[in-house]
Amino acid sequence: MLVVTRFRVPEATSASFRDQLHDARAALAACDGWVDGHVARNVDDPELWVLSTRWRNVGAYRRALSTYDVKLRAVPVLGHALDEPSAYEIDEPGTDLNVARARSLG
Repeated sequence: MLVVTRFRVPEATSASFRDQLHDARAALAACDGWVDGHVARNVDDPELWVLSTRWRNVGAYRRALSTYDVKLRAVPVLGHALDEPSAYEIDEPGTDLNVARARSLG
């Protein structure tokens, strides 16, 4: 699964936010089920940042959010995210997306 979390950050606070976002990424990366992730800033709008992460499954991501270290280091930063859906199923050829069924929590 793919999680795309976007943030709007004033340029005056972007340096400290950048450090906090990289620390949040590191906390998430230490969790079971992490595949990879990136911090990026928009090339056309420097106030727009993204934390993009990939997980083995939705359950791994949800469990990561409940770990002590992530609650301390990542959740305070993630709380400033834009209010929009952030979790995506990765589209693989031959798969059905968003099927109304129970999903594996891993």
